[in-house]
Amino acid sequence: MNAPLLNVEHLQIQFVKKNHDAITAVHDISFTVAPQQIIALVGESGSGKSVTATSILRLLPRTARLSANSKIEFDGKNLLALEAEQLRAIRGKEISMVFQDPMSSLNPVFTIGQQLNESLRLHLKLSKRQASVRAIELLNEVGITNPTARVHSYAHQLSGGQQQRVMIAMAIACKPRLLIADEPTTALDVTVQKQILDLLMQLRAQHNMAIMFITHDLGLVHDIADRVVVMQQGEIREQNSKAALFAHPVHAYTRALMACRPQLDSRPMRLPVVSDFIDGQQQVNVSEVQRQRGSAPTDNIVLEAHGLQKYFTLKTGWFEQEKLTAVEDVSFRLFRGKTLGIVGESGSGKSTTALLLMRLLPASGGKVLFGSRDLLQLNDAELLSMRRRIQIVFQNPYASLNARFTIGQLLLEPLRIHHIGATTQERLQMAAAMLERVGLPKEAMQRYPHEFSGGQRQRIAIARCLMLQPEVLILDEAVSALDVSVQAQVLNLLQDLQNEFGLSYIFISHDLSVVKYISDVVLVMQQGRVVEMADSDQLYASPQTEYTRKLLNAIPGR
Repeated sequence: MNAPLLNVEHLQIQFVKKNHDAITAVHDISFTVAPQQIIALVGESGSGKSVTATSILRLLPRTARLSANSKIEFDGKNLLALEAEQLRAIRGKEISMVFQDPMSSLNPVFTIGQQLNESLRLHLKLSKRQASVRAIELLNEVGITNPTARVHSYAHQLSGGQQQRVMIAMAIACKPRLLIADEPTTALDVTVQKQILDLLMQLRAQHNMAIMFITHDLGLVHDIADRVVVMQQGEIREQNSKAALFAHPVHAYTRALMACRPQLDSRPMRLPVVSDFIDGQQQVNVSEVQRQRGSAPTDNIVLEAHGLQKYFTLKTGWFEQEKLTAVEDVSFRLFRGKTLGIVGESGSGKSTTALLLMRLLPASGGKVLFGSRDLLQLNDAELLSMRRRIQIVFQNPYASLNARFTIGQLLLEPLRIHHIGATTQERLQMAAAMLERVGLPKEAMQRYPHEFSGGQRQRIAIARCLMLQPEVLILDEAVSALDVSVQAQVLNLLQDLQNEFGLSYIFISHDLSVVKYISDVVLVMQQGRVVEMADSDQLYASPQTEYTRKLLNAIPGR
């Protein structure tokens, strides 16, 4: 049997706080990576995946401590015993890493070419001219169109998918033997996500390199991995070949991760969550009772858009301008108590449409009828009153919640603005009741957003919107960044609230499995236009356009 390329034994990592208390992030884990193997580290946030990966390159912060018997060997070398200069020779050349957020990893003040050249000249000792030629070759290799021009671009001038391709180009520049990819596709739409996965598989074959792929999505694992390591709370719960793990998952946590993600062939009344399995409640049968979705001619219309348009004017010269079309002739109906799903690739106009509905962007044309009123024609006073009835939840709860306000202040603010509640005490009672309704204790009122997890913050954002008792809730990628179990909890919550209050949702997402689960009607957008719209079951069973078929075929694990 060949020796492993990477051998991790008894790895234990602690973080020392200012008061000298230690928090154990990784508990005595062991695994190996064979040459040219793709191994997936899977688990929820906080499971220790990224900490494990960064420890291999010794990129942990100074507060981190590894136990004395921890061992990390690469090609027979003890990485933990190397001097700084020896380690620099391995980083980027023998072992490279692709991080989750390319915008925080790419330097905004240097061109893409300059950043590629740096690694090439440092590790391969190429001349400036040789490095520039090789940089263009690398961009071409990872599928960047017009690489000769793009090499002079800055990070902000590229799309999310292009930025991630650049990060991969930088990582493979020196033909590493091990590539660590830390959640490289989380923020990407399904088609770009599939392109990145295909690219990684292709590069693995071309460069004979091994890949450590870190994710919380078992659907992606099914498409790319040879072997799977399942982590929870810093411990390895299970590791096996992909085929064996998917056929016969042993640990309850693995079965939970598989069950939490919505499936295309079923729509249970309630999605299972990890606690259902960990607490020994595996009797939950996800296929027993199915939720019915769809629309009927008798459904009442709560909101409808007609010919919605949005153009942006870009200055291209001293006296020249170019009109950029973001939304063109978008029309749809939202039924009371139902969910309209909007899907499409990045740049298709989904979020712009949401902002137009809320009047957070001025429309260039069209109508948005809410009852008998056109929202686009309301004056400021009328719009303030109408906004009480339409609310929006954004993708990033870390940015949408004011870090200086307590949760109580965040929930009370909309009540004061709209003069709801006679006294402060009455408003406090309403806020505490709403927190409990979204699954948080009333004691959370005194705490700040940074004290909560991503899933809890999204619950707080939803609670803030619900304080005004809206009729329509727009959810713009509101569950995209959440772990599969937390995502299932939020989806269950949204369904409960819809059942209880008769809410109508506009649900925007690039995750087509989630959209099918929660939507009655699905609208597909491409380059600012509606290319298809139908009841969700009908659209997924029989897509009418090539673009919709392309989106559906890109769903991971399908």
